[in-house]
Amino acid sequence: MSTEELPPRESMEFDVVIVGAGPSGLAAAIRLKQINADLNVVVVEKGSEVGAHILSGAVIDPAGLDRLIPDWREDPDCSLKTQVKDDRFFWFTETSSFKIPNFIMPPLMDNHHCYIGSLGNVCRWLARKAEALGVEIYPGFAAAEVLYDDKGAVKGIATGDMGIGRDGKPKDSFTRGMELLGKYTLFAEGARGSLSKQLIAKFALDAKSEPPKFGIGLKEVWQIDPAKHQKGLVQHAVGWPLNNDTGGGLFFYHYDENLVSIGFVVHLNYDDPYLSPFDEFQRVKNHPAVRATLEGGKRLAYGARAITEGGYQSVPKLSFPGGALIGCAAGFVNVPRIKGVHNAMGTGMLAAEHVASALGAGRANDELIEYENAWRDSVVGKDLYPVRNAKPLLSKFGTFIGAGLGIFDMWCNTLFGASLFGTQSHAKPDRATLDPARQHAPKNYPKPDGKISFDKLSSVFLSNTNHEEDQPVHLKVADMNLQKTSEHDVFAGPSNRYCPAGVYEWVEEGASPRYQINAQNCVHCKTCDVKDPNGNITWVPPEGGGGPNYEAM
Repeated sequence: MSTEELPPRESMEFDVVIVGAGPSGLAAAIRLKQINADLNVVVVEKGSEVGAHILSGAVIDPAGLDRLIPDWREDPDCSLKTQVKDDRFFWFTETSSFKIPNFIMPPLMDNHHCYIGSLGNVCRWLARKAEALGVEIYPGFAAAEVLYDDKGAVKGIATGDMGIGRDGKPKDSFTRGMELLGKYTLFAEGARGSLSKQLIAKFALDAKSEPPKFGIGLKEVWQIDPAKHQKGLVQHAVGWPLNNDTGGGLFFYHYDENLVSIGFVVHLNYDDPYLSPFDEFQRVKNHPAVRATLEGGKRLAYGARAITEGGYQSVPKLSFPGGALIGCAAGFVNVPRIKGVHNAMGTGMLAAEHVASALGAGRANDELIEYENAWRDSVVGKDLYPVRNAKPLLSKFGTFIGAGLGIFDMWCNTLFGASLFGTQSHAKPDRATLDPARQHAPKNYPKPDGKISFDKLSSVFLSNTNHEEDQPVHLKVADMNLQKTSEHDVFAGPSNRYCPAGVYEWVEEGASPRYQINAQNCVHCKTCDVKDPNGNITWVPPEGGGGPNYEAM
């Protein structure tokens, strides 16, 4: 059956269509119904259930929750129970750790008012709140196509067809996707959203912004010895095992009953093609200050996700005819605080308020320019502006000097509302920062011990990742010859190392290596879409419901 022979899609009409059931999408849906209970609102989510694809540290600033659901602390069904009691910053060397005095840090870095927990479970709770207000939520359906009207305005999305074989032909189980049509469509796909990317390009939304920047966050959840558990303890560390030119660091949070979330962030503007973020994460767990806590514990979960790091100057234009970007689809993470949930919810609510106003005025499928004009003066803009130089200063001067300059700059913004550095540039996209392999030496990472450190495949197993094997590969390589002559021959195949799930392999077969894509392993982190040195790999949604099934990440 050819594309032309496919049956037409059925369609459903709504006032507002929201793509993504993360904190921004759910906050927008709830806020819309709070303003006008009669609005028809739908949320489409590619994960098998709400929360299945959600991964965050997570120390959550409750500012967004406080505005959306002021009495959330009294709700016994909300899983967010552990408030931060102890907040520590460290500098790691290979064998030692040095505590950075808290008074050095500007007030905005203080975590004591924040809460530790699972963002996935928070989203499950928000979904129940949304459904109680009448929001329709469709998990297991990936938004695969943006739909436009005859004037070029966005009029909704189409979910992906189900039951397509690896050969691209419909199977006996074939089911056509649905068209979800809305007067406005909000895109809340998270970092490096596939449809958001298309919209940014089509409407040139990034014409006046800096290049987007990203990190990769890797995370595990452990159950540890109760004698070692310090409920409410938050620890962050920079330094070893990364060198001074590679940004990133450790987070280590104690919460609930004997649980810790431990994770590692590597900024994706690193230059060494032999660096493996996954293996650096395994190394840092063997640091004396970390291993002692984990010994005797049990690893329960693993996952990875790209993180937006461009901040204030990388936020693209948010509005376009028929819709808007919200949350990490546009990039609102506060990098030095390692927090984005409050801003994701903030932009979701802000967009919802302007959508409701437009609908109340009888408007539809036009541009929500009021939302674009409002965000910089909102709580979100005021959160991001004082920290706008933290990331570029790290990139330009390295971790040791860059972190010091960043702290100084944040103090200047806090005390005087101004910066001696103005607003720094990010220079170039992350895919353009890799050096040719000849400029670096291969790394010999320690073999995992199976107790504290682990391999990729056993880690992917813990992520509960699953894809229908007989479906098209959702990782699209535009030019396979370029992948051989450049990614392999010049950069020594970095996709094998930057991918945290063992998706990419160069298999040596005679004189010519073969590029193998193990798409069934993909945890949807989207690092390949960011870091391939030629921009030659594009991540697109697989069949709905595929990917990781995180239980409490």
